[in-house]
Amino acid sequence: MSVATRFRSIAGWQITLGVALLSLGFLIAAQLRSETPRVSYATNERVPLVETAQGLQTQQDALKQRLLDLRASIQGVETQGQGSAAAVQQLDDQLRQARIEAGLTALQGPGLVLQLRDSTNVVPPGGNPTDYLVSARDIRTVVEELWLSGAEAVSVNGERVTSATAIIDIGGSVLLNAAYLSPPYQISAIGPSDLFDQVNGSAGFRDFIRMRVEAFGLQVGFAEPKDVLIPAYAGTINLRYSRPVVPAPSPGP
Repeated sequence: MSVATRFRSIAGWQITLGVALLSLGFLIAAQLRSETPRVSYATNERVPLVETAQGLQTQQDALKQRLLDLRASIQGVETQGQGSAAAVQQLDDQLRQARIEAGLTALQGPGLVLQLRDSTNVVPPGGNPTDYLVSARDIRTVVEELWLSGAEAVSVNGERVTSATAIIDIGGSVLLNAAYLSPPYQISAIGPSDLFDQVNGSAGFRDFIRMRVEAFGLQVGFAEPKDVLIPAYAGTINLRYSRPVVPAPSPGP
């Protein structure tokens, strides 16, 4: 039998099946070749990734421990602060009292207001006209008597009087702190409820009334309002003397 005769005797489905099997073999071989580099790549990259993950975990554990340490330190400081709360409060009270005594804090409360005016009397022949005008000495006298009678704060025409305040005659006005004041002079004071009685009964104030009011006609007015406002000192504070404060050594264990 010839080759052509044998070829014609093979069924068509057998040829189709053979072609399909051959194609499938080529596809499987190609797939296996392509998988080999991928498996190799994944195997080579696994070790560095694991090391990186382990390193990040170590850093996270260290950060957690640092967070716990910081929380413990904060709790220690808070506990120590609770023990020193009384000392801090005492220092605050002392600072507040020092600011009041220095005149750096405005005060408000019951008190007394005095007003000094120049005399309206006619100056007699040969008399000194300045004797009939309110002077810085008159204001100083009244302020001193208020302090001696228990006044806690004093102001003159809205200017706070402090321990460093100077009251000086400048021409026809009075220089107090850095302000030039002109009459009438309103002297305000905060103090005890009997401040007026204390001032009015003092020997120094009675001498002032006799020597200045009765002799030359200076005018003095009184008022006892329910609420007196004493402003804070508005001038400049200059530091003249100071020294560093050396903290005391902490006690040993």
